[in-house]
Amino acid sequence: MRLAAMVSGKLGFQTLKSLEDGHEVIGIFTDKGSQAIIDYAEQNQLDFFIGNPRNGKASGFIANKETDVLLSVNYLFLIEEDLIQWPKTAAINLHGSLLPKYRGRTPHVWAIINNEKATGVTAHLISKGCDEGAIILQKEIMIDPEDTGASILAKYEELYPDLVNEVLNQIAKGEMNPKKQDESLATYFGKRTPEDGEINWNWQKERIMNWVRAQAYPYPGAFTWLDDQKVIIDRVDEDNFGFQQTMQNGMILTDNPIRVKTPNGILRIIELRHEIQSSLEGKKFRSNENS
Repeated sequence: MRLAAMVSGKLGFQTLKSLEDGHEVIGIFTDKGSQAIIDYAEQNQLDFFIGNPRNGKASGFIANKETDVLLSVNYLFLIEEDLIQWPKTAAINLHGSLLPKYRGRTPHVWAIINNEKATGVTAHLISKGCDEGAIILQKEIMIDPEDTGASILAKYEELYPDLVNEVLNQIAKGEMNPKKQDESLATYFGKRTPEDGEINWNWQKERIMNWVRAQAYPYPGAFTWLDDQKVIIDRVDEDNFGFQQTMQNGMILTDNPIRVKTPNGILRIIELRHEIQSSLEGKKFRSNENS
């Protein structure tokens, strides 16, 4: 089967390398930051296109190229109609959620933030709408209490290759049977940036715990402010230390360990990205009232 692969980052690279024998990659689309993919294309003498293909910018690249399947894995750019219609059989994307839930960007991070117990990966047909295409195959994984955004992504690195090859084998056997998504069940979550990670200490302690672990290192991190100092927190845990309800949320009750008051209990800071001043007791972390 002739494939065109639209891949970015480690997840895209791992999936690209795992393609089973019997599939011919006739072209690769990637971005300038995915050097491992670029090196792979050069080493294997594969045609590749770097950059945003929108507005017909890839028309010259795809001209005179025939492909059966266009496969998108962790690709950074939106895919427009010219490329969706290009393959003879199907244009397929892998999305890191159990669609129709969690359409949009960084769905695994949002799933942890929202205290989901499971997430997964969906192979679906690419359509004009965001993650709206018919579902081909899904695989579910559990979200463990200690999982972070990075650890879920590591699970995906094991899951994606098997899912891709299973879908391609379905196509080769003529067994692919996409099912339309139920729009009444769809949810959508938007793009996150490092600036979106600020903690609101007025949240319940459970949400703060999920907020922190979802964005823990090597992700940009959940953060708060102590006076003018930005404090990035990578791990917190519940603590049964006593408090008064009238205390302000974000109040630091002890230095070692650092215990912080929330509306429904105390959180103990287990891991900070950087050291902060030693005398903290009685000080207060600023709450992000806009989140």
